[in-house]
Amino acid sequence: MRVIVLNGVNLNMLGRRDPAVYGGLSIAELEGRIYEWGRELELTVQCRQTNSEGEFIKWCHDAYDNTDGMVVNPGAWSHYAWSIHDALDMLSIPIVEVHLSNVEAREEWRRTSVISDLVAARFIGEGPDGYRQALEYLKEQTT
Repeated sequence: MRVIVLNGVNLNMLGRRDPAVYGGLSIAELEGRIYEWGRELELTVQCRQTNSEGEFIKWCHDAYDNTDGMVVNPGAWSHYAWSIHDALDMLSIPIVEVHLSNVEAREEWRRTSVISDLVAARFIGEGPDGYRQALEYLKEQTT
């Protein structure tokens, strides 16, 4: 199973950005764990991170013909980027939304997800383990 993990805006600052909220791992350390979990689950995983909404959308388009499942953490784009919603809406693969922090317990504006109606599952507030749970969920979809 081919899985793409797309991390969005500001996630390149992990490890520097409020570790009490986002944890202490850098994006490279997080991706290392994701790749390790992927190998354990016998998944082919590709991780990407960008601060460019257009690039994030292009990666969604690129997944159309060559990806079996997707894990997305758009960061703050989750709360307002209808263009990302529309890019994901074209896909017929299972999509899982992940957030390191518990967005439901934070500021009111963070509680809205414009992609929640498109995703097969959401893992929020689980820190890095949310990505592991997302990969496990996608693996279960193929067995």
